[in-house]
Amino acid sequence: MTHFRLWPRSLGGQLVALLLLALIVSQGLTLWLFAGERKVALTELARNVILSRTSSLVRWVDAAPRDQHADIIGAVSSPFLRFWITPEAALAKGGERETDQRLAEMLQEEIGDNREVRIDILRSPLPDSVRDRFKRKLNDRDEDDDDPDKDEKKDKRKHSHHWRDAPTFLTASVQLADGRWLNGTSRFRVPRNTLTPVFVALGIMAVAIILIIALSVRGLTRPLRELSAAAERLGRGESIDPLPERGPSELTGTIRAFNEMQDRLTRFVRDRTRMLGAISHDLRTPITSLRIRAEFIDDDENREKMIETLDEMQRMVEATLAFARDEASREEASRVDLGEFLDSIAEDYRDIGQDVSFAPFGHRLVTTFRPLSVKRAVRNLVDNAVRYAGAAELSLRQQGDTLQILVEDRGPGIPDDKLRDVFEPFVRLEESRSEETGGIGLGLSIARSIIHAHGGTLELENRIDGGLRARITLPAAR
Repeated sequence: MTHFRLWPRSLGGQLVALLLLALIVSQGLTLWLFAGERKVALTELARNVILSRTSSLVRWVDAAPRDQHADIIGAVSSPFLRFWITPEAALAKGGERETDQRLAEMLQEEIGDNREVRIDILRSPLPDSVRDRFKRKLNDRDEDDDDPDKDEKKDKRKHSHHWRDAPTFLTASVQLADGRWLNGTSRFRVPRNTLTPVFVALGIMAVAIILIIALSVRGLTRPLRELSAAAERLGRGESIDPLPERGPSELTGTIRAFNEMQDRLTRFVRDRTRMLGAISHDLRTPITSLRIRAEFIDDDENREKMIETLDEMQRMVEATLAFARDEASREEASRVDLGEFLDSIAEDYRDIGQDVSFAPFGHRLVTTFRPLSVKRAVRNLVDNAVRYAGAAELSLRQQGDTLQILVEDRGPGIPDDKLRDVFEPFVRLEESRSEETGGIGLGLSIARSIIHAHGGTLELENRIDGGLRARITLPAAR
């Protein structure tokens, strides 16, 4: 079952996530500040437009003759700011909100005396006295009067508009010197989707960040991917060329250290292998010389024992030399179908009359290794199984990102406390396996060395129902 990860694992994904998080937080704070500034701006608009004109109009009306009041009010009024004079105040009382009271105090200060001032900022519907005076009400009421479905349309408009779509009215009533009331109302609509441009800009910035960071990080992490692939190939025992040193200074330093490590390891293994091969080769001459001299010993019993010992030493030297020669040749790795590979090994044994079987896997499993080297390791394990149990069973498994080759038998097995010791060179457990052994104690050691050189592991375990199981674990090809 795949679990969703909220936080990405890749370097590029984490950088993008961090930048997007910083962008969202910064823009969120900006929007919060913007909203506060917007509220202040609306308050300033109301003060400058409504309060200033109202205070000036009060002075003009008080100073002008009564028959000129209508002309003055008509000249000051506009489609979005309407004044009129009535015997009674259009507002029965002022608004109770802090903003309403603060604006009323500001207007009273501008007029300069203790007149009663009422101000209310509200959304529609307005009081009837104000609505009747304000002819340019929302949705053109006059045009709907002749529509037979006007009531249904009004009801739909009422429920279909969000509260932000409704117009905001600032209404003021100021008592004149003659006792009448000067009423004024201004309508302004909060722009719909005011924050849409901000969110659009935020989206564009986010997309730009993702594209720029994705392209930049892809270029910066390419050397890291190459380093990872080279390390995996080196772990498999493959020969690789030095990696080009490119990228940031920290990355080039890492690549330089990897190249130096690879060169040192390669030289170390090559020198030790060459030395091992040279020693083994040089030992062949004295062993041959000693065998010739042993032939001239008169004591038959001592002669046979010496010749047997020298033959055993010769086999050890030949095995060691063969291993060193294989390592020195540095066979090239290739992609191999493990099913076909193991089936061909089992077929070779069956051709010479050995009981070796292979259980095919459900589908093709392909990985990369040096075929001849791995074949030698598998054959060493099969030889042991055939020698000590008379038969061998080959099978194949897949465990996550690894592939397992199993070589099993029905023999006597190995004591649990000796399962690790048998991998040491020239170690033989004749008492636990058989009285007749043709081995020299290098087969398992060579097999494990080969598998380790491919970045894998070789383990032995006793089967519950009897016998021994050898498990080769190799990394699957990417």
